[in-house]
Amino acid sequence: MSRLKDLRKERGYTQVKMQMLTGIDQSDYSKIESGRRYYTFEQCKRIALALDTSMDYLAGLTDDKTPYPRSDNQ
Repeated sequence: MSRLKDLRKERGYTQVKMQMLTGIDQSDYSKIESGRRYYTFEQCKRIALALDTSMDYLAGLTDDKTPYPRSDNQ
């Protein structure tokens, strides 16, 4: 989960800011970031949107941080 923490810090966000952006409780977010808890598909989607990246990047499937083009009906 270091990608998640690294990207959050790169954006200058705190875990509390991530809670505000994603709706994921800060303590749960902290567990996700440290690898003590896995996120759901919906949580991964919210985190990717908040950090302006792709779910594939968060999952380690690509090294490209660029988000995919998004549709208007997110």
